[in-house]
Amino acid sequence: MNDDSYFAIPPYSLNKESKHALLSETLNSLTRHHYQACWQYRRIIDAIQFDTTPSRSYYDLPFLPVRLFKEYDLLSIDKAAVIKTMTSSGTSGQQVSRIFLDSATAVRQTKALSKIVASYFGQKRLPMLILDSSAVIENRAMFSARSAGILGFSMFSCDRIYALDENMNLDGEGIAAFLEKHEGKNILLFGFTFIIWQHFYKELKRTGFRPDLSKGTILHGGGWKKLADQAVSPTAFKKALHEVCGIQRVYDYYGMIEQTGSIYMECECGHLHASIFSDVIIRRARDFSVADIGEKGIIQVLSILPGSYPGHSLLTEDEGVLLGEDDCPCGRLGKYFSISGRLKNAEIRGCSDTYADRTR
Repeated sequence: MNDDSYFAIPPYSLNKESKHALLSETLNSLTRHHYQACWQYRRIIDAIQFDTTPSRSYYDLPFLPVRLFKEYDLLSIDKAAVIKTMTSSGTSGQQVSRIFLDSATAVRQTKALSKIVASYFGQKRLPMLILDSSAVIENRAMFSARSAGILGFSMFSCDRIYALDENMNLDGEGIAAFLEKHEGKNILLFGFTFIIWQHFYKELKRTGFRPDLSKGTILHGGGWKKLADQAVSPTAFKKALHEVCGIQRVYDYYGMIEQTGSIYMECECGHLHASIFSDVIIRRARDFSVADIGEKGIIQVLSILPGSYPGHSLLTEDEGVLLGEDDCPCGRLGKYFSISGRLKNAEIRGCSDTYADRTR
């Protein structure tokens, strides 16, 4: 399929059989492309004696450990074609992943993200309150995961302000003026989990400032470890935010810089969903076999979007549980799952968690 026909499909409309056929075709093609174009990838595939010639189920395709992108610059394009370099979150002294994008891959990522978000919030652009500081947005050619997230989701806004100043202090006057300007309208709020908790929720609670965000929707992501350390559960997170600003719609998402655009959005039932642009496979740690529904294992993520680097099939350092497929009460087709946490001894890497670690 070409890009136009693929992106014409609603992101949660394919059942198991149809999605399997489409992903298998596309991911087999990507595997062959990266085998030809990236010499490091080719050496890995040759070392495991995998034959890329026949097409097979995408379950049987090789995967790379996501950590490889911290160790090597993996490209399937000439360096002259790189228009943007993305870096993962990382605490001080940690190596970070470096992801190289050409224009075609960047466009596909933007299209996929747009289709996914529009399926939740509609096509209309909304006023947006970014629960972060504008100081995060620095070099537009070298994006951190945090700045990339802010800029990526900002494209769904018609007007936007940052809720925090350059020192990460709450801008109460700016927020009040923004809400007065857009009184009665639906508002989209975006930020990273720990930053929202530390610099938005806690400051609202401390100062007594109570903005009316009852018509707002918060979209957040970037790691739960630091909040879990504070015994803050997703339910407690949502309840606390409702208490200080009246917000009722709070949705998490799961994603990573190595597969930008292929985010997994939380639905109204609290489940993370795979769109037609991506999929998850839960694998047993002992032998990497496919885990059953309800069985915890290591999360493998697959995406049709990476054309400029071999990031289409990756084994993460996260654990999760597949909850079902094609039968979520929200009505979206495809797999839905939950995140259990990081693998033992894996580095902290979520935007929220690495920010919290740096500010201790």
